[in-house]
Amino acid sequence: MHFLDAIAYIFRDNPSAAVKFREKAEKVLSRLKTYPESGRHIPEFPDLPFREVIVRPYRFFYKIKNDTVWVIAVWHSSQLPEEPQEHG
Repeated sequence: MHFLDAIAYIFRDNPSAAVKFREKAEKVLSRLKTYPESGRHIPEFPDLPFREVIVRPYRFFYKIKNDTVWVIAVWHSSQLPEEPQEHG
């Protein structure tokens, strides 16, 4: 799932919750500009070079490449994540 898909999904049931989720996610993700290693390693895949931050109920998986943080997947916390794949 992508970030915009998560917002659209929430919006269908509760537009104001979607706005709050987007604002919270943007705040958490923007923190990665200053503290890119603040997310934890993904517990299900500890040997992979990816990290995650949680904006309930979603998990954002990301990688750090050079000085850029790339969000590579967004999973609802009730889903069992598949192994993240590095694209590009």
